[in-house]
Amino acid sequence: MLIRDLSRVNQRQGYLIRIGRDGVAPAPDGGIIQPPCDWPSGAIALGEWQGAPIAVLGENGSSEWPGARQWLHSLPREQFPLLSSALQVLKWARDHRFCGRCGKRMKRLEHEFAMHCTGCQHRSYPRISPCIITLITRGRELLLARSPRFGPGMYSTLAGFIEAGESAEEAVRREVLEEVGVEVGRVSYFQSQSWPFPHSFMLGYYAEYAGGEIAIDGHEIEDAQWFTPESLPGLPPKFSISHALIDNFLRSVASGR
Repeated sequence: MLIRDLSRVNQRQGYLIRIGRDGVAPAPDGGIIQPPCDWPSGAIALGEWQGAPIAVLGENGSSEWPGARQWLHSLPREQFPLLSSALQVLKWARDHRFCGRCGKRMKRLEHEFAMHCTGCQHRSYPRISPCIITLITRGRELLLARSPRFGPGMYSTLAGFIEAGESAEEAVRREVLEEVGVEVGRVSYFQSQSWPFPHSFMLGYYAEYAGGEIAIDGHEIEDAQWFTPESLPGLPPKFSISHALIDNFLRSVASGR
């Protein structure tokens, strides 16, 4: 487990995650955590991992490094939050080098995840964008959709960003209607997950079908269908919240709940 307490990091050495422009460097053991070393200049501390400090380093990298999304299919489950934090902290540091208020260069603080402007005193923290992700159910059926960006044969739950002034439950109803054209009744919370593409905080919900026929726009969604537990398509990675929503529903159907 990653302990996100920068006060524990009082040295410039420990584990390291190397992230390039197009991928994440493999470690000698096949994972993403490089062996303990002296951190190069520019490494950003993330906290403590398995009793030792850990940092992320942004570099040009190699075109042969697997992309961050590729790691989702091979990374040990317990390392996903670590990769998620590393990707988001690095992107934040790259995107906030200059103050959004006065334009002066920002200084990264060592004791917390914050960028500080010495000119106007503005302080910036890592961006986190709240999103909903929802599984629509109808009895023992579940509605899954496919984006043009997905791999062959893969379907997933519906998701979208929460708009300003909107509650999560309102976002569920709006996104479902916009993306697949159906209305939902009861909406119930499941669980959450940080998702680093690019900096999303996913709030998982179940939504019970209330009416309407599936109607897609053909752009964001290229297909959507009702499935039964016996006729499922390819599904998202096992430790994604989308897979957790689906798996939990399937277990409830199997148990007769």
